[in-house]
Amino acid sequence: MEHNTIGYWIVFLFIGGVIGWLAGIIIRGRGFGIIGDIAIGIVGAMLGGWMAGVLGLYTSSSIGAFLIALAGAVVLVGLTRFVIRHAAV
Repeated sequence: MEHNTIGYWIVFLFIGGVIGWLAGIIIRGRGFGIIGDIAIGIVGAMLGGWMAGVLGLYTSSSIGAFLIALAGAVVLVGLTRFVIRHAAV
């Protein structure tokens, strides 16, 4: 699928939402709403890709890329909840 098609962006946002939603479940708790979950999923996927590159981890499979994106989103959700929890105190 080409990157400049509407179908690509719909899939991209859907997968971002799924990753953000799963990260919220893994960290135990509710998500940040659909827009928040998508944002965290997308930013977390980029964070996961960056972390994997720093660690020298590379994948050529869709499952591996999904797991790396999910790991990044889990880290981002955890950090976000930590900051929110401690900022309110």
